Amino acid sequence: SYFLCDCWYVSEKIINTFAVQGFHTIGALKTNRLLYPLGMKKKFSELAAELSVTHKNFDLVTVKGRNYYVYRYEGNLNGIENAIVLFSYPEKAFGKPKALRAFLCMDVSLSTNEILDNYVCRWPIEVFFRQCKDKLALDSYQIRSAQGIRRYWLIMSFAHYMCVVGTGEVCPFETGYHKISDIIQMEKYLTLYQCARECNDFDSFVKVVA
Repeated sequence: SYFLCDCWYVSEKIINTFAVQGFHTIGALKTNRLLYPLGMKKKFSELAAELSVTHKNFDLVTVKGRNYYVYRYEGNLNGIENAIVLFSYPEKAFGKPKALRAFLCMDVSLSTNEILDNYVCRWPIEVFFRQCKDKLALDSYQIRSAQGIRRYWLIMSFAHYMCVVGTGEVCPFETGYHKISDIIQMEKYLTLYQCARECNDFDSFVKVVA
């Protein structure tokens, strides 16, 4: 099993915490991290600049239909022992510092393609969290108890699921969300209309809807 993360979570403490639970970390890596090729301390970005003078140290790999030049380093980082670090450039931007990306994997048995194929699984998860934050108030709740967190997570996940399949057809989350929002809004209007028809004056209407 793998813990997938961006560069903010690639730290010795977090990696070890997940390792105890049986998870290998695969994550993005900041390009200012220190590596130790042949026992010599060197910044990732500096080593990348030296290596990318020529293509010969890089393999051309394909991930999701896109080609990348990738160099595979196995060794130590600050506070992390025996990890795989991948230096990656898009095929059309080889050697350009701004195009350089770094990835870390704590499972040294994985091939380069396996590491990258696993890492790109992050993106659907990132999209899910962004949708939940933007539309389902994930970043608005403050819950202290573990039970409360689990209950909220269940309700939120069910709401997300219903937006995808609950409109009579499977559709993208955003489409389903707007359809359901429109239905709820129309039901509110209908309720107000029915209440208004049953009331003789404004005061009685206010009492009904209050």
